[in-house]
Amino acid sequence: MFLTTGGITPSSSVVYSWMSTYLLPLSLFLLMITVDVPSILKLGSKALLMMLAGTLGIVIGGPIAYLIFKSFLPPDAWKGFATLSGSWIGGTANLVAIQKSVGAPDSVVGPIIVVDTVVGYGWMGILIFLSTFQARFDKWTKADNSAIERANARLQEMDTTRKPTQLNDIIYIMGLGLGATAIAIAIGHRLPALGDPVIISSNTWVILIVVTFGLALSFTPLRKLEQVGASKIGFLALFLLITSIGAQANLAAILDVPYYLLAGVVWISIHISILMIVAKLLKAPLFFVATGSMANIGGAASAPIVASVYHPAMAPVGLLMGVSGYFLGIYAALGCAWILGQLAM
Repeated sequence: MFLTTGGITPSSSVVYSWMSTYLLPLSLFLLMITVDVPSILKLGSKALLMMLAGTLGIVIGGPIAYLIFKSFLPPDAWKGFATLSGSWIGGTANLVAIQKSVGAPDSVVGPIIVVDTVVGYGWMGILIFLSTFQARFDKWTKADNSAIERANARLQEMDTTRKPTQLNDIIYIMGLGLGATAIAIAIGHRLPALGDPVIISSNTWVILIVVTFGLALSFTPLRKLEQVGASKIGFLALFLLITSIGAQANLAAILDVPYYLLAGVVWISIHISILMIVAKLLKAPLFFVATGSMANIGGAASAPIVASVYHPAMAPVGLLMGVSGYFLGIYAALGCAWILGQLAM
């Protein structure tokens, strides 16, 4: 973003389009086949409910913030809000997926990426700061931390089966991922667009296919590819994709549309409010609040960082919740996009 704002890198390029077309489904597929669904379920109902509460806050908060600032924003601003909902329900990969789904133009996505960075990572900084108040928060909610202790012991065993990644492993994983990507593109581009305005486009079908197919394969022996670094290759593809997204954003764009930034603050405030209410009702610890929120807002890249700040050995919990946010986010963000599309009519 800084390089593009300074005029060093271009804000548009065919390379960026290629990366979003191929690297997004590739990264999502590799992340999905490595999801350990049974371990996620064993985290306990409170962890999952806090993550779902965070998702609900984003799905509700987006349309409310849009309605408040609608009169100050351009007609196609709803597409930007839909794009941001993708990022805030699972992370950057879902941002690109929803952007392609609703056809958000670069003029709308630029300010949205800045909002995502400023507001999203600002909230991440607050969560890290709040880690020093865990005891007070848990006393306020009357939280039971036994589930965290059990999950910690169980998830520490995950790293004991990992092996060094060999060249033949990389070739096999890349071949499998690119093959799944090619199949999904071939099928997705033959399926009809759905919605008025269009919410399920051909690009959306591609993402839904690779996510669902990859998640189904996570219940097969292919999930053992995680032992040789399948998710690392998936994250590498995702990080390359993130660079192309950042390169399309101009920080100066937010000066032209400050209402996007205000809307982002209102939106995430609703998300936080719902999390706090549910935490009090469920007697959930602050750790579940923080990781559940980051599993939505930041995805698998940020959730492990926040988790490790609260409990140094608990990064795997954040990773599991963050990765689960990817497949949850695709479906929930599409629902939020549909609501926004209806409000824009």
